[in-house]
Amino acid sequence: MIHIIGAGLAGSEAAWQLASRGHEVRISEMRPHWTTPAHTTERAAEMVCSNSFKSDDPDSATGILKAEMRRMDSLILRCAEATRVPAGNSLAVDRDAFSESVTTALKGHTNIHWEEARIEAPEPGMPTIIATGPLTAEPLADWLSAATGSGSLHFYDAIAPIVERDSIDMGIAWMAARYDKGGPDFINCPLDKEQYERFLDALLTAERTPLHEVDTPYFEACLPIEIMADRGRETLRHGPMKPMGLDDPRTGRWPHAVVQLRQDTLAGDHFNLVGFQTRLKWGAQKDVFRLIPGLGTAEFVRFGSIHRNTYVQAPRILDATLAVKSVPGLWIAGQLSGVEGYLESAASGLAAAFAVDRAVCGLPPLPFPPDTVLGSLLHYLAYASGADFCPTNAMLGLLPPLPENLLDLRGLKRAGGARAVKSAKGRVHRERALKSLDQHLKLAGELP
Repeated sequence: MIHIIGAGLAGSEAAWQLASRGHEVRISEMRPHWTTPAHTTERAAEMVCSNSFKSDDPDSATGILKAEMRRMDSLILRCAEATRVPAGNSLAVDRDAFSESVTTALKGHTNIHWEEARIEAPEPGMPTIIATGPLTAEPLADWLSAATGSGSLHFYDAIAPIVERDSIDMGIAWMAARYDKGGPDFINCPLDKEQYERFLDALLTAERTPLHEVDTPYFEACLPIEIMADRGRETLRHGPMKPMGLDDPRTGRWPHAVVQLRQDTLAGDHFNLVGFQTRLKWGAQKDVFRLIPGLGTAEFVRFGSIHRNTYVQAPRILDATLAVKSVPGLWIAGQLSGVEGYLESAASGLAAAFAVDRAVCGLPPLPFPPDTVLGSLLHYLAYASGADFCPTNAMLGLLPPLPENLLDLRGLKRAGGARAVKSAKGRVHRERALKSLDQHLKLAGELP
């Protein structure tokens, strides 16, 4: 029997992978008897901060990672594709339908034994994956800290608000994707300079929820909208409110700023404000966000919120297979391990299952190659500087550099500029990653 603690994205993927390899799996999920500040259901793989698995661009880091996961029959990606909603060049899902799909698959597998329980410590002698996520309950977090001899780090993470589709004024807003990529999938609310300045003034002076631990940092890739605004009045126009690639049909030009909303349900009745994670108090959110043209009468299905996330000091604790170096038979997956993002969390669950399967079968560890996106992510966790370690998303910058003179960079710059260079590099990284992964899986005996 293999024990998986936590039925989030990582735990769900790990359970499916191990059960599909013939192992008996016990998966423990504390919800609904014990809940968290962010979750609202008892289902597996509940997505709380966003409904997006990021870009589908095949030559981006997330596009390559998805291709790698599909090679290994990822349950999470299969369920995401089955419940996807329009989102331009990204993979976004109906959250409820997605988590229901994952839950049904897990509970329907004969090798998976589901229990509702809060685990305070792994059972000695049983191979275990801890995948309890960034909101790990204190008893287990305390045990892990004591067992590894290292405290956990923390950062604050925020959630964006969701509004009812019918409450958006489509006489002002319009449907389009940036640079027309993927179809008219986003609702776009335009602001002229005066409207942007008025919105910014209100945002900067609105009442915020106090933080209880002043030494806990934010995660840079998911900053609250008001914290971004604190950094300068133009920050939002070059971040989540950038107007580039969006022609207002009433003027034929890019507006001064834009707020985009992404479909959140298959029915298309709920849309979330893209990039608008916030720690504003709920009343302030209604007042400030209704200043956005098109959202003057918006009805909020869910307000944004903020919560503390937890992750371990991966370089001190984990090896490149996600095994805990000081505790034999224990692995950590998901955001608790130091990866950031839903896609990356699911991928880490897949990697942990791969490692556990080999260990249980008496085979030596076999880390994923660092020239794959998954391997580069795990290599970062294992070998990054422990002094300033922080969670990371999948990035092409984590991959080993391409050989010099492999591409005619000067010719690409002349022909297509920086975008052409980036696309060409991404394509070569993708080809190298998938070839390397296939060789790795053949070596592991998972491909003929």
